[in-house]
Amino acid sequence: MVEFDRTRIPQHIAIIMDGNGRWATERGLDRTFGHKAGLDTVKTITSECTRLGVKYLTLYAFSSENWNRPAYEIEGLMKLILNFIEYELFIDNNVRFLVIGDTKRLPKSVQDKIDYMIRTTAKNDALTMVVALSYSSKQELVRSTKLIAQKVKDGEMSIEDIDEQTISDHMWTNFMPDPDLLIRTGGELRISNYLLWQIAYSELYFCDTYWPDFNEEALHKAIADYQRRQRRFGKTEAQVEEEEAKG
Repeated sequence: MVEFDRTRIPQHIAIIMDGNGRWATERGLDRTFGHKAGLDTVKTITSECTRLGVKYLTLYAFSSENWNRPAYEIEGLMKLILNFIEYELFIDNNVRFLVIGDTKRLPKSVQDKIDYMIRTTAKNDALTMVVALSYSSKQELVRSTKLIAQKVKDGEMSIEDIDEQTISDHMWTNFMPDPDLLIRTGGELRISNYLLWQIAYSELYFCDTYWPDFNEEALHKAIADYQRRQRRFGKTEAQVEEEEAKG
């Protein structure tokens, strides 16, 4: 059993859910079976995060680059997304559902389901699940830059007004705090164009476990590892310890 401090749970956990395809391939199955198994893990981890008191859970479900995958796999993923956003998990666990990304590229049926679930869960407040669909962090930064440039052009703000907060305010994620902890499963050691601006000071946790095998204990290990670190945000260790001593 993994020991961790339940009074110091990260408020925002972001996850790169990697390894579904390899999990299936190693079992002699089609990759789509891995995505189905990964969906069960989403339900498990969402329920556990809600129980632990995590306030935001951001899941990288489908990147802009994933549109380059085989058509049959994309079609299978879209069907899984449709099934997922109908799932009672959101209502039973008081979970609010939101999406970030270029959703206009998604099939109309998926867009309609997303809109329905966002409206249906709008008042849920135990946990906010944010699903990154058709998402690219570089695309998000370009979009933010264009929005700000247009406001400067229209005289709504000056160049001197632009600071870090201005950029954050124009990101898809402007409604929530930056992630405290970023988890990537599947053994790869890269960020894959995910929340590049937002994870500037996030704690990063990589594990070899494929996403379909990532369970409550694996989540607890990631949280325990997070709690062993000192978040300094550019300060020295002595400065942080002094601030903590002052309360």
